[in-house]
Amino acid sequence: MNLILKNISRLITPIGKKPVKGKDMNNLKVIVDAVLVVENGVITHVGDMKGYDEKFSSIAKPLTTNHKSPIIETIDCTGKTVLPGFVDSHTHLVFGGYRDNEFLWRMGGMSYMEIMQKGGGIAKSVELTKEATEAELFEVALDRIKELEKMGVTAVEIKSGYGLDKETELKQLRVINRLKKECKSEIVSTYMGAHSIPKSYKSRENGSGEYIDFIINEILPQVKKENLAEFVDIFCEKGVFSVLESEKLLTHAAALGFKTKIHADEIVSLGGAELAAKLGCTSADHLLRASEKGIKDLSHSNTIATLLPLTAFCLKEQFANARKLIDSGAAVSLATDFNPGSCFSFSIPLLIALSVIKMNMTINEVITALTLNGACAIDCGETMGSLEKGKQANITILKYPSENFLAYHTGINIVEKTIIGGILC
Repeated sequence: MNLILKNISRLITPIGKKPVKGKDMNNLKVIVDAVLVVENGVITHVGDMKGYDEKFSSIAKPLTTNHKSPIIETIDCTGKTVLPGFVDSHTHLVFGGYRDNEFLWRMGGMSYMEIMQKGGGIAKSVELTKEATEAELFEVALDRIKELEKMGVTAVEIKSGYGLDKETELKQLRVINRLKKECKSEIVSTYMGAHSIPKSYKSRENGSGEYIDFIINEILPQVKKENLAEFVDIFCEKGVFSVLESEKLLTHAAALGFKTKIHADEIVSLGGAELAAKLGCTSADHLLRASEKGIKDLSHSNTIATLLPLTAFCLKEQFANARKLIDSGAAVSLATDFNPGSCFSFSIPLLIALSVIKMNMTINEVITALTLNGACAIDCGETMGSLEKGKQANITILKYPSENFLAYHTGINIVEKTIIGGILC
């Protein structure tokens, strides 16, 4: 299908194929009274409406030798804002069961240690994910992705990490790969077996180290053989995996050809941000307690700082210092961190509100973070994340005439239409 979006009140987009850093995150291209043309799923023109009839009459010419006319849809965007499709570059979307009781325990002041003693925590999700079939995991995840698409999301990263053993981790990854084939959204797969230390390893003197060796020797080669993941991630945190263990795993993963990510400095300032910059990870995620040096190192690197304000909100924790990261020159992206424990939410409207209200980001910075920088955080900046000629037609149409309504209409979904690869969702 070919599409023409005409009479766009405001078309707003970052420009380029690489992460946008620092103050440049606030600089977006804006076209008033714009037109955007899509042919065969790719953007072929972005400009103003002047001369529209003359310039684009050729799109209606037959595309086949038997002179059948192509299917063309024209969308009148009078009073609407058009943006690149949003990218949710950090989720744990495939898991079994729920932990709703745990959420209320936490709201009542219970510590994570106390929750684990009551049978909660990641171990509970591991148990429930092991029990679920691939078909069950797929159907629930597919519904979640469809809900994200309604909020303007056109690409989603999904991590494993609720299996920990080989069989269940591979099951999660196979579900993610089925989603790739059957979803409109672009799906990126991340292996994150190093999400927690399995019970069978915890009692050992070097349990976490032995588990890292198990991943390196037993699981990574199989994931690579079956081409089940593009990225490898690890939870670098006190009581989970050390900086040295994280470096060991990510170095081995990179040697096998995987791209790397890291859960860094969420609970304590451990040095995860510094490690991410040192190793050239695609992204360092969370960063609630990133050190001054960690922020400086990220600002001098190509590693994207992926911030997850929904998780900080749900945990009643301090928010990552987005202002310092941006002002220091780092590239910042935003994502939901949807998961069954610390953040059972993929609300893009709430994410935007928290980013503006609690992290002091401008609306332009938020748009850059959720589009081009989000795309770069999953290594897709070459093909998506901005509205430019030659890029995939992933487009979000808002109901209102300005991007300001994303924050002003606080916590409300104002997406009217989502277009993925030139196809209306």
